[in-house]
Amino acid sequence: MNDETRKSLIDILQAVEEIQNFVYGMDFKAYQNNTVTQRAVERDFEIIGEALNRIKYTDNELLEKISEHHRIIGFRNILIHGYDIVDEAIVWKAVTNHLPILIREIKEILNA
Repeated sequence: MNDETRKSLIDILQAVEEIQNFVYGMDFKAYQNNTVTQRAVERDFEIIGEALNRIKYTDNELLEKISEHHRIIGFRNILIHGYDIVDEAIVWKAVTNHLPILIREIKEILNA
């Protein structure tokens, strides 16, 4: 794995950790009522998607080890370009259901 790919993977882990810190102790209702947290979480999802998109150009074979990478990159595009149609429930579902899987996969890749 080259240094650029490693840096992108570390950027993803840092963004995931930030999201977890932002929503710590929150339920969906609290998340819905906190615009600042929503924007912070969305920004970190943008970083995650962009980092995966960069890996596509530096190590596409490695990218295949990350399940749902196409959907994550697409989610990033929606957050950036469709900012006015972002559904908080979908973002919350990504936080609660999909981030744990992404963390596990990224850590496995970095520790391999």
